[in-house]
Amino acid sequence: MRRKKQRNIIIGLVAALVIVAAAWFSFGPKKNNDQKDHVVTVGIVSETKAKQKIWEQAAIVAKQKYGVTLKIKNFTDYNQPNKAVKNGDIDLNAFQHYAFLKAWNKANHGGVVAIGRTKIAPIRLYSKKYHKLSELPKGATIAVPNDASNESRALFVLKNAGLIKLRPGQALVTAADIIKNPKNFKIKEINADQAGRVINSVDAAVVNNDFASPAGLGTKETIYIEPVNQDSLQWVNIIGARKGEEKNKDYLAVVKSFQTAETKRLYKKYYGDMEIPAWDLKF
Repeated sequence: MRRKKQRNIIIGLVAALVIVAAAWFSFGPKKNNDQKDHVVTVGIVSETKAKQKIWEQAAIVAKQKYGVTLKIKNFTDYNQPNKAVKNGDIDLNAFQHYAFLKAWNKANHGGVVAIGRTKIAPIRLYSKKYHKLSELPKGATIAVPNDASNESRALFVLKNAGLIKLRPGQALVTAADIIKNPKNFKIKEINADQAGRVINSVDAAVVNNDFASPAGLGTKETIYIEPVNQDSLQWVNIIGARKGEEKNKDYLAVVKSFQTAETKRLYKKYYGDMEIPAWDLKF
Protein backbone atom coordinates (compact mmCIF):
# COMPACT_ATOMS: atom_id res chain seq x y z
CA MET A 1 0.00 0.00 0.00
CA ARG A 2 2.81 2.34 0.89
CA ARG A 3 4.57 1.69 -2.43
CA LYS A 4 1.33 2.28 -4.28
CA LYS A 5 0.89 5.60 -2.48
CA GLN A 6 4.45 6.66 -3.37
CA ARG A 7 3.88 5.67 -6.96
CA ASN A 8 0.72 7.80 -7.12
CA ILE A 9 2.61 10.78 -5.68
CA ILE A 10 5.36 10.40 -8.28
CA ILE A 11 2.82 10.09 -11.08
CA GLY A 12 1.08 13.22 -9.80
CA LEU A 13 4.33 15.19 -9.72
CA VAL A 14 5.24 14.08 -13.22
CA ALA A 15 1.79 15.08 -14.47
CA ALA A 16 2.15 18.49 -12.85
CA LEU A 17 5.54 19.02 -14.48
CA VAL A 18 4.10 18.04 -17.86
CA ILE A 19 1.31 20.59 -17.45
CA VAL A 20 3.78 23.33 -16.45
CA ALA A 21 6.07 22.47 -19.38
CA ALA A 22 3.15 22.48 -21.79
CA ALA A 23 2.05 25.86 -20.51
CA TRP A 24 5.56 27.24 -20.91
CA PHE A 25 5.97 26.07 -24.46
CA SER A 26 2.47 27.27 -25.32
CA PHE A 27 2.77 30.75 -23.86
CA GLY A 28 6.45 31.49 -23.27
CA PRO A 29 7.76 31.34 -26.84
CA LYS A 30 4.64 33.05 -28.13
CA LYS A 31 5.36 36.03 -25.90
CA ASN A 32 8.92 36.21 -27.19
CA ASN A 33 7.73 36.08 -30.79
CA ASP A 34 5.28 38.89 -30.08
CA GLN A 35 8.11 40.97 -28.68
CA LYS A 36 10.16 40.41 -31.80
CA ASP A 37 7.24 41.67 -33.86
CA HIS A 38 7.13 44.96 -31.91
CA VAL A 39 10.23 46.49 -33.49
CA VAL A 40 10.14 50.07 -34.78
CA THR A 41 12.98 51.68 -36.75
CA VAL A 42 13.33 55.47 -36.66
CA GLY A 43 15.48 57.38 -39.16
CA ILE A 44 17.39 60.47 -38.03
CA VAL A 45 19.96 62.72 -39.71
CA SER A 46 23.54 63.36 -38.56
CA GLU A 47 23.57 61.35 -35.35
CA THR A 48 25.44 63.03 -32.50
CA LYS A 49 26.15 61.97 -28.92
CA ALA A 50 23.26 64.11 -27.72
CA LYS A 51 20.78 62.59 -30.19
CA GLN A 52 22.03 59.14 -29.32
CA LYS A 53 21.44 59.69 -25.60
CA ILE A 54 17.98 61.18 -26.15
CA TRP A 55 16.85 58.32 -28.37
CA GLU A 56 18.44 55.73 -26.06
CA GLN A 57 16.26 57.11 -23.27
CA ALA A 58 13.18 56.95 -25.49
CA ALA A 59 14.08 53.35 -26.35
CA ILE A 60 14.23 52.43 -22.66
CA VAL A 61 10.75 53.86 -22.06
CA ALA A 62 9.38 52.21 -25.21
CA LYS A 63 10.67 48.82 -24.13
CA GLN A 64 9.78 48.99 -20.46
CA LYS A 65 6.39 50.69 -20.72
CA TYR A 66 5.08 49.61 -24.11
CA GLY A 67 7.03 46.47 -25.05
CA VAL A 68 8.38 48.10 -28.22
CA THR A 69 11.97 47.65 -29.36
CA LEU A 70 13.21 50.90 -30.84
CA LYS A 71 16.03 50.95 -33.38
CA ILE A 72 17.75 54.00 -34.85
CA LYS A 73 19.02 54.36 -38.43
CA ASN A 74 21.27 57.32 -39.22
CA PHE A 75 21.15 59.19 -42.54
CA THR A 76 23.67 61.74 -43.78
CA ASP A 77 21.34 64.21 -45.49
CA TYR A 78 17.73 65.37 -45.65
CA ASN A 79 16.91 63.71 -48.97
CA GLN A 80 16.80 60.13 -47.70
CA PRO A 81 14.57 59.61 -44.62
CA ASN A 82 11.20 60.46 -46.18
CA LYS A 83 11.89 58.17 -49.14
CA ALA A 84 12.83 55.42 -46.71
CA VAL A 85 9.56 55.82 -44.78
CA LYS A 86 7.44 55.99 -47.91
CA ASN A 87 9.14 52.91 -49.37
CA GLY A 88 8.81 50.97 -46.13
CA ASP A 89 12.56 50.67 -45.53
CA ILE A 90 12.06 52.25 -42.09
CA ASP A 91 8.95 52.83 -39.99
CA LEU A 92 9.35 56.40 -38.77
CA ASN A 93 11.68 59.36 -39.11
CA ALA A 94 12.52 62.29 -36.87
CA PHE A 95 14.54 64.96 -38.65
CA GLN A 96 12.23 67.52 -40.27
CA HIS A 97 9.81 70.31 -39.48
CA TYR A 98 6.27 70.75 -40.78
CA ALA A 99 7.36 73.06 -43.61
CA PHE A 100 9.96 70.62 -44.92
CA LEU A 101 7.44 67.76 -44.81
CA LYS A 102 4.84 69.84 -46.65
CA ALA A 103 7.30 70.77 -49.37
CA TRP A 104 8.55 67.19 -49.70
CA ASN A 105 5.05 65.75 -49.96
CA LYS A 106 4.17 68.30 -52.62
CA ALA A 107 7.24 67.39 -54.67
CA ASN A 108 6.89 63.64 -54.16
CA HIS A 109 3.12 63.11 -54.37
CA GLY A 110 2.65 62.68 -50.63
CA GLY A 111 3.16 59.56 -48.58
CA VAL A 112 4.43 60.81 -45.20
CA VAL A 113 2.42 62.33 -42.32
CA ALA A 114 3.26 63.86 -38.95
CA ILE A 115 2.21 61.83 -35.90
CA GLY A 116 3.86 63.82 -33.10
CA ARG A 117 6.00 66.83 -32.28
CA THR A 118 9.55 66.67 -30.99
CA LYS A 119 11.37 70.00 -30.77
CA ILE A 120 11.90 73.38 -32.29
CA ALA A 121 15.49 74.31 -33.03
CA PRO A 122 15.90 78.05 -33.60
CA ILE A 123 18.46 78.36 -36.35
CA ARG A 124 21.21 80.94 -36.33
CA LEU A 125 23.06 83.31 -38.57
CA TYR A 126 26.77 82.62 -38.14
CA SER A 127 29.89 84.52 -39.12
CA LYS A 128 33.59 84.03 -38.50
CA LYS A 129 34.41 87.49 -39.83
CA TYR A 130 31.95 89.67 -37.92
CA HIS A 131 30.52 89.78 -34.39
CA LYS A 132 27.37 91.87 -34.94
CA LEU A 133 24.68 92.23 -37.59
CA SER A 134 25.58 95.88 -37.95
CA GLU A 135 29.12 94.95 -38.98
CA LEU A 136 28.01 93.12 -42.13
CA PRO A 137 29.25 95.30 -45.00
CA LYS A 138 27.39 96.31 -48.13
CA GLY A 139 27.49 93.57 -50.72
CA ALA A 140 28.24 90.87 -48.12
CA THR A 141 27.66 87.28 -49.22
CA ILE A 142 25.26 85.28 -47.05
CA ALA A 143 24.88 81.54 -47.58
CA VAL A 144 21.46 79.90 -47.14
CA PRO A 145 20.21 76.31 -47.66
CA ASN A 146 18.84 75.72 -51.14
CA ASP A 147 15.94 73.32 -50.44
CA ALA A 148 12.53 74.97 -50.54
CA SER A 149 11.56 74.96 -46.86
CA ASN A 150 14.96 75.65 -45.34
CA GLU A 151 15.74 78.44 -47.80
CA SER A 152 12.43 80.04 -46.92
CA ARG A 153 13.19 79.71 -43.22
CA ALA A 154 16.66 81.20 -43.67
CA LEU A 155 15.27 84.18 -45.57
CA PHE A 156 12.71 84.78 -42.81
CA VAL A 157 15.63 84.78 -40.37
CA LEU A 158 17.29 87.51 -42.42
CA LYS A 159 13.98 89.36 -42.58
CA ASN A 160 13.44 89.16 -38.80
CA ALA A 161 17.01 90.33 -38.32
CA GLY A 162 16.10 93.47 -40.28
CA LEU A 163 18.53 92.75 -43.11
CA ILE A 164 15.96 92.33 -45.91
CA LYS A 165 12.23 92.64 -46.59
CA LEU A 166 10.16 89.91 -48.22
CA ARG A 167 7.05 89.92 -50.36
CA PRO A 168 4.12 89.69 -47.89
CA GLY A 169 1.60 86.86 -47.81
CA GLN A 170 4.00 84.12 -48.89
CA ALA A 171 4.27 80.89 -46.84
CA LEU A 172 7.41 79.77 -48.64
CA VAL A 173 9.76 82.29 -50.20
CA THR A 174 12.89 82.31 -52.34
CA ALA A 175 15.49 84.96 -53.06
CA ALA A 176 13.14 86.19 -55.81
CA ASP A 177 10.72 87.31 -53.07
CA ILE A 178 13.19 89.80 -51.59
CA ILE A 179 11.64 93.21 -52.22
CA LYS A 180 14.08 95.32 -50.22
CA ASN A 181 17.79 94.69 -49.74
CA PRO A 182 19.29 98.00 -48.57
CA LYS A 183 22.86 96.71 -48.32
CA ASN A 184 22.66 94.65 -51.51
CA PHE A 185 23.55 91.41 -49.76
CA LYS A 186 24.35 88.54 -52.11
CA ILE A 187 22.33 85.43 -51.26
CA LYS A 188 24.28 82.26 -52.00
CA GLU A 189 22.09 79.14 -52.21
CA ILE A 190 23.87 75.88 -51.33
CA ASN A 191 23.05 72.42 -50.01
CA ALA A 192 22.01 72.52 -46.35
CA ASP A 193 24.82 70.16 -45.34
CA GLN A 194 27.38 72.49 -46.95
CA ALA A 195 26.23 75.75 -45.34
CA GLY A 196 28.49 75.37 -42.32
CA ARG A 197 31.46 74.19 -44.35
CA VAL A 198 31.60 77.32 -46.50
CA ILE A 199 31.59 79.68 -43.51
CA ASN A 200 35.20 80.72 -44.17
CA SER A 201 34.49 81.70 -47.77
CA VAL A 202 31.37 83.81 -47.13
CA ASP A 203 30.60 86.70 -44.82
CA ALA A 204 27.79 84.90 -42.98
CA ALA A 205 25.64 81.78 -43.27
CA VAL A 206 22.31 80.54 -41.98
CA VAL A 207 23.07 76.99 -40.87
CA ASN A 208 20.67 74.30 -39.66
CA ASN A 209 21.55 73.00 -36.21
CA ASP A 210 22.24 69.49 -37.50
CA PHE A 211 25.18 70.85 -39.47
CA ALA A 212 26.34 73.75 -37.29
CA SER A 213 28.06 71.74 -34.57
CA PRO A 214 29.96 69.44 -36.97
CA ALA A 215 31.22 72.61 -38.70
CA GLY A 216 32.51 73.97 -35.39
CA LEU A 217 29.92 76.73 -35.18
CA GLY A 218 28.62 77.78 -31.78
CA THR A 219 27.81 80.75 -29.58
CA LYS A 220 31.02 82.56 -30.47
CA GLU A 221 30.15 82.63 -34.18
CA THR A 222 26.44 83.44 -33.68
CA ILE A 223 25.34 86.92 -34.71
CA TYR A 224 21.56 86.36 -34.74
CA ILE A 225 19.10 83.77 -33.37
CA GLU A 226 15.74 82.99 -34.96
CA PRO A 227 12.90 84.11 -32.64
CA VAL A 228 10.35 81.56 -31.37
CA ASN A 229 6.85 83.01 -31.55
CA GLN A 230 3.39 82.41 -33.02
CA ASP A 231 4.89 82.29 -36.51
CA SER A 232 7.19 79.43 -35.58
CA LEU A 233 4.77 76.50 -35.78
CA GLN A 234 5.85 75.49 -39.29
CA TRP A 235 9.41 75.07 -38.00
CA VAL A 236 8.48 72.60 -35.26
CA ASN A 237 10.12 69.22 -35.85
CA ILE A 238 7.96 66.15 -36.03
CA ILE A 239 7.99 62.36 -36.10
CA GLY A 240 6.84 61.17 -39.52
CA ALA A 241 5.13 57.92 -40.55
CA ARG A 242 3.71 56.43 -43.73
CA LYS A 243 0.33 57.82 -44.69
CA GLY A 244 -2.36 55.45 -43.45
CA GLU A 245 -0.35 54.33 -40.42
CA GLU A 246 -1.05 57.35 -38.23
CA LYS A 247 -2.85 55.19 -35.65
CA ASN A 248 -0.32 52.37 -35.46
CA LYS A 249 -0.13 51.61 -31.73
CA ASP A 250 3.59 50.87 -31.74
CA TYR A 251 4.34 54.10 -33.59
CA LEU A 252 2.23 56.15 -31.17
CA ALA A 253 4.01 54.38 -28.31
CA VAL A 254 7.32 55.66 -29.71
CA VAL A 255 5.90 59.19 -29.77
CA LYS A 256 4.81 58.90 -26.13
CA SER A 257 8.17 57.41 -25.19
CA PHE A 258 9.90 60.42 -26.66
CA GLN A 259 7.60 63.06 -25.21
CA THR A 260 8.66 62.74 -21.56
CA ALA A 261 10.02 64.91 -18.78
CA GLU A 262 13.31 63.03 -19.02
CA THR A 263 13.62 63.94 -22.70
CA LYS A 264 13.12 67.59 -21.73
CA ARG A 265 15.88 67.28 -19.16
CA LEU A 266 18.26 65.78 -21.71
CA TYR A 267 17.51 68.54 -24.22
CA LYS A 268 18.39 71.12 -21.60
CA LYS A 269 21.54 69.22 -20.66
CA TYR A 270 22.88 68.80 -24.17
CA TYR A 271 21.48 71.76 -26.08
CA GLY A 272 20.73 74.51 -23.59
CA ASP A 273 18.47 76.89 -25.52
CA MET A 274 19.56 75.72 -28.97
CA GLU A 275 16.82 73.09 -29.15
CA ILE A 276 13.53 73.35 -27.25
CA PRO A 277 11.03 70.52 -26.63
CA ALA A 278 7.90 71.55 -28.52
CA TRP A 279 5.18 68.99 -27.89
CA ASP A 280 3.45 71.09 -25.23
CA LEU A 281 4.34 74.58 -26.43
CA LYS A 282 1.44 76.90 -27.23
CA PHE A 283 1.57 78.64 -30.61
